[in-house]
Amino acid sequence: MIPDLSVLWVIVLVLALTFVVQRFLFGPLLHVMHERESATAKAQALAAEAGRRAQAATVDYEAQMSAARNEVYRQMETVRRGALDRSAAFVAQARQDAEATRADALRSLDASVAAARTTLATDAEALSHAIVDRVLERRVS
Repeated sequence: MIPDLSVLWVIVLVLALTFVVQRFLFGPLLHVMHERESATAKAQALAAEAGRRAQAATVDYEAQMSAARNEVYRQMETVRRGALDRSAAFVAQARQDAEATRADALRSLDASVAAARTTLATDAEALSHAIVDRVLERRVS
């Protein structure tokens, strides 16, 4: 059995069509698909790198914020201690002033008491002489 010439032509045409389709359809199509796949892989790599950089920037930002927060707390503590020291100094000065005023008042009171006792002793003596003079109706020296 010899193959018919038409079968041979079909085989040749199928091979030629395969070559043409491969060369002009599948070749460019596969090339575009490979380029897309490559571009997608590059985009994913760039996105991953951007994510890593963003994460590093976030960590750096948080570290800077923590350092700044600690600095603010340290400054606030310094100001608070200064205010407490000034307050303690004001209280100590007020106590000292109050103690000085109290001491002055006690001295003044002691002087007033001494003067009142002297006056009272003098008045008591004069009163006693007046009572004696009235009771005895004479003068006592």
